[in-house]
Amino acid sequence: MDNTRRKFIKNSAIAAAGTYLGTMGLSAKSYGNIIGANDRVRVGVVGFSDRFTSALMPSFLKSNKELNFDIVGVSDLWNYRRELGVNHIKGLIGHDIKACRNNDELYAMKDLDAVIVSTADFQHALHTIEAVNAGCDVYCEKPFAETMSDNRAALKAVKASKQIVQIGSQRRSGKNYKAAADFIQQGKFGDITMVELSWNVNQPGRWRRPDLVAKIKEQDTDWKRFLMNRPFEAWDPRKYLEYRLFWPYSSGMPGQWMSHQIDTVHWFTGLQHPRSVVANGGIYQWKDGRRNWDTTTAVFDYGPQNKKDDGFQVVFTSRMHNGDEKPAEIYYANGGELNLITNTVSPTGGLTERHASVMGMKPNLLPNLKLAELVKVDSAADAGADDLVTNHMRNWMECIRSRKETHAPVEAGYYHSIANIMTNASARTGYKATFDETTQEVMVNGKIFKY
Repeated sequence: MDNTRRKFIKNSAIAAAGTYLGTMGLSAKSYGNIIGANDRVRVGVVGFSDRFTSALMPSFLKSNKELNFDIVGVSDLWNYRRELGVNHIKGLIGHDIKACRNNDELYAMKDLDAVIVSTADFQHALHTIEAVNAGCDVYCEKPFAETMSDNRAALKAVKASKQIVQIGSQRRSGKNYKAAADFIQQGKFGDITMVELSWNVNQPGRWRRPDLVAKIKEQDTDWKRFLMNRPFEAWDPRKYLEYRLFWPYSSGMPGQWMSHQIDTVHWFTGLQHPRSVVANGGIYQWKDGRRNWDTTTAVFDYGPQNKKDDGFQVVFTSRMHNGDEKPAEIYYANGGELNLITNTVSPTGGLTERHASVMGMKPNLLPNLKLAELVKVDSAADAGADDLVTNHMRNWMECIRSRKETHAPVEAGYYHSIANIMTNASARTGYKATFDETTQEVMVNGKIFKY
């Protein structure tokens, strides 16, 4: 359907529906935002990244034909990756797409409906703002933001826009995680007393791109546009391509790994952020010029702000020099544990008859049960293209058509970012980090955390 005819049909439908929109609970504006079932949703790619090729694109292809979604353009600042992106997507989609040197060119395209953002960590919130201001729905990779100023600005822009946003916290689209959330929220688990989170690898090359670092030249990209609102630094190909190793372009472990796991704490409990965080660690093994640690331990205090004696502790540990990348998430209660490695609830560690009777108490033991079927992981799992990402991408696509809220709306990104920023603040200052509800600022030693 050409652009003129498409607009004519949409405008005619809006006019015809005007007499009864009120009874449907829809304004003319919200009705106009609904994309017809027969209209193709045209998607742009913001950042042709490894994450996009290995996980997001395969997940998109699982549902795009059924739901009538298409990719029409790709924006990347580096001419090499831009050309690579065009050829890669063209080969999968089956038609030409537009190569855009930057996002200004992408949003100048007519009838662009949505974008997938998979750029550098510190750019996600800013690129989301650009997208919703251009009237596009957004699938945005995590971490959502690495500073509170970016975090607040992006939340404000999204809430003012009415656009559909899915944060890449794909655990929210997993059946086993949904079963865990239901079990806890229905009171069956009891009070959470502690949560242990871990994510360990043994990869000297994790987040390194030596071949690309040797290939890229400053004149072939746009360094100043890449930096966006970060302090100016001289051109450095490592910071451009290996940004996850360098603050302030990424917080490293908190933003990349912890953001997934801490989001489940917020989701399961309804708590928005920690009351405090203390983090410690260092660069103990991979001394390759990186700024971000290769070993991290963060300890969180969670609970109601107005009930300091009510809460629980969360511990996140991560190392990059020993591990097999089997992320662990274990929730503890007085009656046992909920283990998202084995996907079970069990009485392990619960209060037994022997120890309860000594104090005149009754035993407290959870049942043994399976939460749900474990998510199926395919042969591309090592690259991230599993059922979680596929289900998450599909949920976003379905919500674009229905205009319903996604599994991981902008608030999910806003709150996991608070936890990430608090962790990073403690790690970089050596002080306990807290959060000021009034100013929505992360505080360390009585001061607002900055770069």
